[in-house]
Amino acid sequence: MKLVEIKEISGTITLKTGLHIGAGDIEMHIGGTDNPVIKHPFTHEPYIPGSSLKGKVRSLLELKSGLMGLTNGDPISLKIVNSLSDVEQKKEALKIIKLFGTSASESDGLEKEPIGPARVSFSDCELDEEIREKIKEGKMVYSEIKAENSINRITSTAKNPRFTERVPAGIKFRFLITLKKFQEDKDDLEDLLLTGLKLLEFDALGGNGSRGYGRVEFKFDDGELNKKFKNILPFKKGD
Repeated sequence: MKLVEIKEISGTITLKTGLHIGAGDIEMHIGGTDNPVIKHPFTHEPYIPGSSLKGKVRSLLELKSGLMGLTNGDPISLKIVNSLSDVEQKKEALKIIKLFGTSASESDGLEKEPIGPARVSFSDCELDEEIREKIKEGKMVYSEIKAENSINRITSTAKNPRFTERVPAGIKFRFLITLKKFQEDKDDLEDLLLTGLKLLEFDALGGNGSRGYGRVEFKFDDGELNKKFKNILPFKKGD
């Protein structure tokens, strides 16, 4: 396979609602939150891990493909692809595998078409510089503590209080995605990637999405890409 291009896709992610991506900190500090967000170990600023962005975009594309019933919730694999008889489903599954990659233990490609390495790479998303300056000036904060609890259905009283840290609405992060193109690639994988990002705008990033967390908006530095993205309709009439 011959690599012919690596395209950089950059822009900002604006939080429309509070975002919680957990730090996995199991230590409870007195007077602190029991559910902190992930932060940079040196600057202590929150960030969006590239793995979180990649994982959510891939899972939404796989959900849209209709193949999750065959994978038991695992990522689409070449084993699943080889078992498919529907031509369109097989084509869609192969595009997802080409974009996001497959495990090294699987055979590299099918009889007629090589798979090769993952085409897309997601960098960690750091705070936008303008937002960072506003935080330094005291005009914004990079995290908030939200108190939550459950309600007894009979007595209507609150119980089991929990304090969740989240990055508040209005905060912006910079994102950078790189997309490799090989000479052998026939599919437009950029369109598939943009569709996945559009699906994420309709869904949620991070935890507690069903409770209103994690709504985001993408804005690209490339004006033409912005126009293309705004016109994407992931679901056609009749789907």
